[in-house]
Amino acid sequence: MVERITEDERKFELTPQELLKMNTADIKSALNKAGNLISAVLQADKVDVFLYDSTVDSLVAIGTSQGALGLKQQQLGLDRLPVSNGGRTVEVYLTGQPHITGHADQDPEMVRGVVEALGVRSKIDVPMEVNGERRGVLTVVSTTPDRFDEADLRFLELVSQWVGSIAHRAELAEQMRQDVIEQNKQGVAEELITVLAHDLGNYLAPLVGRLSLIEHRAKNDARPRDLRDAKSAMQVVTRLRRLITDLLDTNRLSKGLLHLTVEPTNLVTLVEETISLLQTDNTTIEQAIPLAEVCVDIDANRLRQAVENMLSNALKHSPNGTLVSVEVRTEKREDVLYAMLTVRDQGVGIAPDLLPKVFDRFTSGPQSTGLGLGLYLTQQIVLAHGGELTVSSTVNEGSTFTIALPTTDGEHTTC
Repeated sequence: MVERITEDERKFELTPQELLKMNTADIKSALNKAGNLISAVLQADKVDVFLYDSTVDSLVAIGTSQGALGLKQQQLGLDRLPVSNGGRTVEVYLTGQPHITGHADQDPEMVRGVVEALGVRSKIDVPMEVNGERRGVLTVVSTTPDRFDEADLRFLELVSQWVGSIAHRAELAEQMRQDVIEQNKQGVAEELITVLAHDLGNYLAPLVGRLSLIEHRAKNDARPRDLRDAKSAMQVVTRLRRLITDLLDTNRLSKGLLHLTVEPTNLVTLVEETISLLQTDNTTIEQAIPLAEVCVDIDANRLRQAVENMLSNALKHSPNGTLVSVEVRTEKREDVLYAMLTVRDQGVGIAPDLLPKVFDRFTSGPQSTGLGLGLYLTQQIVLAHGGELTVSSTVNEGSTFTIALPTTDGEHTTC
């Protein structure tokens, strides 16, 4: 008996060292190896490392030791334990209290498939933390009754900390790999889009010239239908040129090359002119602009681009018959007077999971048909002017975007 205790103590000392040596490049592989090591030390029939998966509200055995029992568990689907089904393992996860039994077949709270199909008699479950948060359960089982004792339980509680560390390191490594992949994909996408935008711009120049000639001839020859079609085609080309400008601006912004030509400008006039350009028979834009003048130091062309993006986005996501409202006002914040431009729509709104990323490049919702650049560019233009762009949204009720810009100082009483 003394020799067995001495041997166990030696193994227990070596186990954390072996765990720390494991390659954590792949979480499943790392946790499988951890399970194999623990199984060998405790002479168990199976070891599972369960992690909670919120997408299926279940504990999922990410790592399982090799052996017939582990294979059978997977075949029976017992490697996934829905929280709603309960059971001892789920109970340990929810309460954080470990559990040990040498007669699982006599425990009414044990999952019956574990007892009847797998033949488990001895079982230890200990909660497992990953980066300070309870994330799963470390489980050891045997088909032999009374196979484990309190010393094994204490050992497993210690080892669970090291296994949690392995899981955390593996998740960090996986996140780093994903970040690198996303950065590379984004870089390739930006380069490709920039090249295409330049090429499209080159093709559009002669097309605009041809359309202008057709429009001029149709007007001189009194061909109203051809004139109307030529104007419609020119409007499409204009929108395409705006898209190309957005694409090229995205590249300039990423390289810090966006240049502003700032001068005192009446924001009210700029907004009213932009509304008149976008107002059509099929759209209704309601104005709430009580002030005749709000003077701001801005690059008028760039800010007009931002306002167009905001209004276009609101109109695109507004069902027929609903209003898009635009408000211009001022607001005092500490000692600074800000010009406030608010655009509200009554559209489908923005999903809560998408809202934090709405100003990121290439972010678009399931019903969006664009590239996801308009709001990114709008925010960057506003930030370049020392302003702020915020959003609030409720699903099925609509979204509200607000630009806050510092007004001009006392040197400019008018624009």
